[in-house]
Amino acid sequence: MTSTAAVPPPRATYRRLSVEERRAQLLLAALGLFAHRAPDEVSLDEVAVAAGVSRPLVYRYFPGGRQQLYEAALGSAADELTLCFTEPPVGPPTERVARVLDRYLCFVDEHDTGFSALLRGGSVVETSRTTTIVDGVRRAAADEILRHLGRVGGAGEQPAGPRLRMMVRSWIAAVEAASLMWLDDGKQPAAAELRGWLVDHLIALLAATAASDPETAAVMNDLLALETPEGPAGQLAERVIPVVAEAAHLLPASPASD
Repeated sequence: MTSTAAVPPPRATYRRLSVEERRAQLLLAALGLFAHRAPDEVSLDEVAVAAGVSRPLVYRYFPGGRQQLYEAALGSAADELTLCFTEPPVGPPTERVARVLDRYLCFVDEHDTGFSALLRGGSVVETSRTTTIVDGVRRAAADEILRHLGRVGGAGEQPAGPRLRMMVRSWIAAVEAASLMWLDDGKQPAAAELRGWLVDHLIALLAATAASDPETAAVMNDLLALETPEGPAGQLAERVIPVVAEAAHLLPASPASD
């Protein structure tokens, strides 16, 4: 019998990462840590271990240390969060907003501790630059919601007036607050239930503002014309109209006919 020497397994090929690829790798590792820990509790050594690189390499790409790395990671997360609010203008507006909120709450779920630290502030790595990044996400989110309402100032559209813009910004703030309480309460109720309530909240704010603001009233009329009985607006109307009917005694009495 002829013996044959054992053939050694092929060596894994090593590919040097480009500058952009390496930076993205480090940011991904940092985001994974910042997602579940407060940023001031994460060290560069931990980022290096998570990325499988040396600490000096992390410093080579982020010479400003943890602060620079955190701001870069925050910018990356902000871009991802902003994309959550981007939705094609197809279908009833409230159904689009529901899809937006599904993605948003999924992001909150996946970045729970980091999301809380980010919005609550008070971190030693919080600066005017990080605050600007966060506020930029809020403004971008408001612009996307206004786009679904036909008020971003694009071709053939009117820019939103102060009352409507204030209403949408206040709703964005309410979504943030509800998200933080949701995390504090162990992510209860279920995300789908929270999403439905937040959509209802937006419709209710629109209706209340429409009662005294002609622009919002026009937006509300346009929105309702696109809605369906099975959609969020139709389901809310079915639930609310009987409740509102109980307030009929608050309406001014009709003048008696002769």
